[in-house]
Amino acid sequence: MTALKPVYLDNNATTRVAPEVLEAMTPFLTDLYGNPSSMHAFGGQIARHVREAREKVAAFINAEPSEIVFTSCGTESDNMAIHGSAEILGPQASVITTRVEHPAVLGPCRRLRDMGMRVTELPVDRLGHLDMDAYREAIKINSPAIVSIMWANNETGVIFPMREIAELAKEAGAIIHTDAVQTAGKILIDVKKLPVDMLSISGHKLHAPKGVGVLYLRRGTRLKTFMLGGHQEHGRRGGTENVPYIVGMGRAVELAARDMAEESRHLTRLRDKLENGLLAACPDASVNGDPAARLPNTTNMSFEYIEGEAILYHLSDLGICASTGSACAAGSLEPSHVIRAMGVPFTAVHGSVRFSLSRYNTEADIDYVLEHMPPVIKKLRDLSPFGKGDALPVEL
Repeated sequence: MTALKPVYLDNNATTRVAPEVLEAMTPFLTDLYGNPSSMHAFGGQIARHVREAREKVAAFINAEPSEIVFTSCGTESDNMAIHGSAEILGPQASVITTRVEHPAVLGPCRRLRDMGMRVTELPVDRLGHLDMDAYREAIKINSPAIVSIMWANNETGVIFPMREIAELAKEAGAIIHTDAVQTAGKILIDVKKLPVDMLSISGHKLHAPKGVGVLYLRRGTRLKTFMLGGHQEHGRRGGTENVPYIVGMGRAVELAARDMAEESRHLTRLRDKLENGLLAACPDASVNGDPAARLPNTTNMSFEYIEGEAILYHLSDLGICASTGSACAAGSLEPSHVIRAMGVPFTAVHGSVRFSLSRYNTEADIDYVLEHMPPVIKKLRDLSPFGKGDALPVEL
């Protein structure tokens, strides 16, 4: 059987490396292999390319080059921001985050809770909006505080009011970090106008390779060194620089800045066509999250009375790549913490599927999904033991 060419709609998980990025990286994987920390000229020329990449990333978010710290990924950037701030403030500090954060934020926050720090996880409403009243109350009673709140949700694409969140944090004297991994390349980031202290970006979410990330660290922000062992990154993160990937990151943000406006229009049009087509063709389907205040490339849909994993298995057989928040562990289904936090009905929470597009998706991709997915949904519904009016298991 001939393998199907994948219709890749899982770009919030990772993106294809742009050809222009690969071209920029290749010399540093072959002839230009020197260590940028070396004193000799061969290494010195490598250091210049790292410096240029840093300048490109800084320009992308309107920061100063000295405020850019290269890391291995968004997860490291998040951990560096949260744990580094906690070490500075000490055990009397508190942490404020949300119930719908990526595990890269929830994980370190919950570890700090296990170590005795007070951690508040803020709720969201049915559309995925942050409960701002709960946030105002939390920021008022928790001092000193570390605030770590994502800018845009990776599962639903819902965008939080980050400027207001940051301004309230600064008024309260808190340290404010935002996970902007899904935001970068889709929404304009200007840290001169956004009063965050720290901001995380991941290269592989904007067509750079896996293995490179960025932590923006505003000048004057105190942060305990997260990785010891060398003077690299102005002493803030030890370890020999991953030069090819850093150069690739620099090229990727150039492309993102150049194409962002047109790409947003392209992605919005394709996303809306996909979403409207599936809503029309699949009964008992719904969209999770605010249909307006969200990223242009993301839709999260629930298909009632069936399991998201089953949908994905059938789509995968057709060459369609998507994702679901549900995960099967130890024989029991555990739905997405994001979808559960939004209060999605039990009949729909397990049947959530996320489609996330990129610049490389085409009209033909969407047409293919609209042709093949509705029969999959119908087939699974016909096989399902549940349906409208049937007794459903009680969620504990």
